[in-house]
Amino acid sequence: MTNSIPMASIPTRVCVVGLGYIGLPTASLLACSGYVVHGVDVSERIVNAINQGEIPIDEPDLDSFVTAAVSRGNLKASLKPESSDVFILCVPTPFHPSSNPADPPKPNVDYVVSAAKAIAPYVKAGDMVILESTSPVGTTLLVQKTLADAGVDITGLSIAYCPERVLPGKIMTELVLNDRIIGGVTSEATERVKSFYETFVKGTVFGTDCKTAEMAKLVENSFRDVNIAFANELSMLCAEEGINVWELIELANRHPRVKILQPGAGVGGHCIAVDPWFIVDQNPELARIIRTAREVNDSKQKWVTHQILSEANSMDAKLGRKANVACLGLAFKPDIADLRESPALEIVHELMEHGCNVVAVEPNIDTHSSIPLAQLSEALDHSDIVAVLVKHRQFKGLDTTGKRVLDYCGLLVG
Repeated sequence: MTNSIPMASIPTRVCVVGLGYIGLPTASLLACSGYVVHGVDVSERIVNAINQGEIPIDEPDLDSFVTAAVSRGNLKASLKPESSDVFILCVPTPFHPSSNPADPPKPNVDYVVSAAKAIAPYVKAGDMVILESTSPVGTTLLVQKTLADAGVDITGLSIAYCPERVLPGKIMTELVLNDRIIGGVTSEATERVKSFYETFVKGTVFGTDCKTAEMAKLVENSFRDVNIAFANELSMLCAEEGINVWELIELANRHPRVKILQPGAGVGGHCIAVDPWFIVDQNPELARIIRTAREVNDSKQKWVTHQILSEANSMDAKLGRKANVACLGLAFKPDIADLRESPALEIVHELMEHGCNVVAVEPNIDTHSSIPLAQLSEALDHSDIVAVLVKHRQFKGLDTTGKRVLDYCGLLVG
């Protein structure tokens, strides 16, 4: 791949701040691509693990990248930044706590500001500062302001936003193969940072301004959320009418211009379930469809919980005892171990809070701090109700003879 960065300014040292689900894969990929990478995290446990070539998160192939990078001496981690040519911020952007559950979540960019302040003493003229954290529109400009307020001469910097677009379970592959968007504070910053990403990304790297790049990330996940909301709402409507939603969708999708997605138990993960609120927060009067979609998808997990509770209560009366409920799946999507923002996880917690006899089956994790786990065969043997919450491949072809099955993800269709 051709490197279009002027030879005098080719970066060799990269500082990645935040070594989580995006930061650590990015740091290890860069280190294995020949860069000298200094990783920074606030957790001493994470720093120590990485320096020993271990990974604190579950992601296929990441361990081999980290081990190789550390053993070559190209990746080390610490609690503080150090002088580099490129600074990449991959810190969390959670929500502020709210005392009113009815209020839309409000994005919290405090970690981004803290990261910008932390690198300020080490940033010099000619450096690149890149924000990768999913952020509200305007956050890249906030990074620039934070650095300027800390005394950094921003005129000599290339500051840009580059959203990640990776799928958990395929992060190491998609970091390289997916197209990327670079949004610079200036056109010069866009081109220079774009050239940097082209040294290790095989997908096409597109240039734009920082606000457009920030909005693109939010819009991508909001688009998916809206389409999932249609499918989830359809599933609830069909349940009221006694219609098989899976058959309905299959028939409707025979139309050449219709492609309805598959419903589920809700929407989880740290992107689709989160990013739309960033748009709603900044434009609550205009983002009406986006907000409604979020509310529909959040309501789906409550609807599922209510259905399972109703079925369990009815069976309690027939059995003369508490019905045993096996919930299949805790992850936020099939075939991964990631439980972040998982609707299945919340459904199981709510069932337990209502006194249900619940056991969960999650083949991708060994233990859970608050939910009893069982092997699939054991859970099926002792259950009266089987609630399928996640379409893991291990659940396909189940023998559910004699069980009351509640399938919320289409596992048993076809």
